[in-house]
Amino acid sequence: MALSKNPFAGQAKVVFALVVAALAGGISGVIFAYSPDLPEVSTLDDYAPSTITRVYAAGGEEIHQFATERRVVIGYDDIPEVLRQAITSAEDAAFFDHFGFNLRRMAITMVQNVLRWRLRGASTLTMQLARQVSLGGAAPLGLEKVPSRKFQEALITIQIEKRYTKREILTLYCNQMYLGSGAYGVEAASRLYFGKPALDLELAEAAMIAGIFQLPTRQSPLVNPEWARERRDYVLGQMRDNGHITAADAEAAIASDIVLAERTDQNNTIGPYFVEEVRQHLEATYGASSLYEDGLEVHTTLDAKLQAAADVAVEKWLRVIDKRLGYRAPEGNVTDDGTTIADYTDRRWQFAITEGDVVPAVVTGTDGGTLQARIGRYTTVIPPDGFSWTRRQRAEELAVPGDLVEVAVVGIDEASGAITSTLEQPPEVEGALLALDNRTGQVLSMVGGFNYDRSKFNRATQAQRQLGSLFKGIVFTAAIDQGYTAASIIMDEPVSLYAGPNQEPYEPSNYKNEFLGPVTLRYALEKSINIPAVQLMNAMGPETVVSYAPRFGITSEVPAFLSVALGSAETTLEEITSAYSVFPNRGVRMTPYEITRISDREGMVLEENRPEAHDTIRPDTAYVMLSIFRGVVERGTGRSAKSLGWPVGGKTGTVDDFTDGWFVGFDPDITVGVWVGFDTKRSLGNSQDGATVALPIWRDFMRAYIEDRPAPSGFVPPSNIVFVTVDGTTGKVTEPWAPNAIQEAFVANTQPGSLFQP
Repeated sequence: MALSKNPFAGQAKVVFALVVAALAGGISGVIFAYSPDLPEVSTLDDYAPSTITRVYAAGGEEIHQFATERRVVIGYDDIPEVLRQAITSAEDAAFFDHFGFNLRRMAITMVQNVLRWRLRGASTLTMQLARQVSLGGAAPLGLEKVPSRKFQEALITIQIEKRYTKREILTLYCNQMYLGSGAYGVEAASRLYFGKPALDLELAEAAMIAGIFQLPTRQSPLVNPEWARERRDYVLGQMRDNGHITAADAEAAIASDIVLAERTDQNNTIGPYFVEEVRQHLEATYGASSLYEDGLEVHTTLDAKLQAAADVAVEKWLRVIDKRLGYRAPEGNVTDDGTTIADYTDRRWQFAITEGDVVPAVVTGTDGGTLQARIGRYTTVIPPDGFSWTRRQRAEELAVPGDLVEVAVVGIDEASGAITSTLEQPPEVEGALLALDNRTGQVLSMVGGFNYDRSKFNRATQAQRQLGSLFKGIVFTAAIDQGYTAASIIMDEPVSLYAGPNQEPYEPSNYKNEFLGPVTLRYALEKSINIPAVQLMNAMGPETVVSYAPRFGITSEVPAFLSVALGSAETTLEEITSAYSVFPNRGVRMTPYEITRISDREGMVLEENRPEAHDTIRPDTAYVMLSIFRGVVERGTGRSAKSLGWPVGGKTGTVDDFTDGWFVGFDPDITVGVWVGFDTKRSLGNSQDGATVALPIWRDFMRAYIEDRPAPSGFVPPSNIVFVTVDGTTGKVTEPWAPNAIQEAFVANTQPGSLFQP
């Protein structure tokens, strides 16, 4: 018996045909109504979305990115076929067959929306692109679902399809769309989630990225791994059903684990204070829009290896110096805001923890004389010898459960989840380091403080601090220029000097209030004795001495007072480091700079910087001073640097009450300055002078600098420098084998016995 036909089948076909006709008619009808208000789609010919501005170190390493949208634009051939298939399977299986609209899919979706009382879209890739891309400089079309916006989207979709090939449309789509966790475009997403370019993606990885397009803020594997897996598996099923992969391939990929690239702390920028100097220049010169959206390529002077050494040296010694000042109780307890110790989590715990790291920990107990704490999924027990520096005998004197502390990771047992550690504390004391290339002025490394996240204030370039004994370098330079020699005798004795009308006499003193009588100019500077510096400034006249400061690049006003000889003047670490680079660079100061070249996304050079020289002092004067500064390391206040076994010179600086400690030193190629102190005027502690607080940082940095570096030939004297063996104490000519004999450098015709000796 013949089966009866379904009486509703014909009606359904009629309804479906009417819906398709209505859609086609609607799309056609609005073209005339809205086309006058639409921007020209031809602007996509010069498609230039917001891209990443990249900052590079001198060796080509990428050290930072600036962007409002993290996007890497790639071409069609850089999008692997497996990713193209995954995207079209997930979002628009008929992409290569339709003219911008999938009318059948739209009709079915519309009917289902009505029957199931829901609101679900049926946008093609082209329609999604039309919705996202800003055309003709106009703002992007709003994402609200209103008829006018949908009509405009339809018109732009038609224009895109008419003007561009399917390959071009898919390429624009893959570069434009947001893919979660700050990544725009498939290339940025591939690098973020899998640590590789898109071209190297495997099947499961490609399906994962394709699955994010639907709900990028929710389906990122970094936000919701389970949703991301479900969506990945859906995409793999669609790829199978569309004939792009076999069932076996789909099953194997579905069974595979999600393996994401190891996350790195994005805030852990190499040289953040240096990068901030670069950022300020870019924004001031080119504007914020160009900085964050135009994909500039910025090449800098930073030496990444030296920067890492600078960071390590500064952090290490600031912690050591701070511990000398004593232990401070933790500032916060996680239970204060109602959080339990078990539920507390710290942002730092999201990233890898390795030996040598200093990380936050939450105290869980103080039983048995030990300090117990949790570090994410790890636990640690710190015995008394791990906090002996605090001078506390019992752990309960240090913290209570819930307190946040810092610990230094000594070892990690992954099997047991136990960390061996010692107690640390974030230092209150601050420091800065700057390294310059003597011959070019290029900034090789810069540290502006203990922690950039804690304080953005750059103490290398912004902080005006008293120089202390560092200013003696300029005083003694003026003296050599005025005809004194390193062997000239100066009296170290109590003095009372005229300080001006209605002023008390100026009566400077030495560090330990001891006086040596007659000393050579060299000895006075090597030992940083105060009275001879004041005597020299008084003899030459304060106006004469301070006139040298601008020549050395010191821009702050230096008053013509005798006290300036002992460092009451203020300047920045950058300026005084640049000033001291004059001595190893034959009297020439090079303007410090951080950027060598800036180009736009097309490779056009926007800016190129070259060394800028300033004649400061005569080469012979510079060499005599250099020779004395080498003596500071050989026999004077900087003698701990002698352990480097390297041709170096430098000068310590200490301010009254030990509020600031300095050391600026050099070798033939670089000059490095270090400052240590508090942001507010406060003593570092008794006897905490420049040699104690700043020189150790400088020495550690230089030790890393000379590692694997061939020894330089040394400092080459100008042709008019004459060497004479003299007694280092009296300055008189002596035999080379005499106990205090040194080879003294003289400008020709100023040496002992010369006809023109002053």
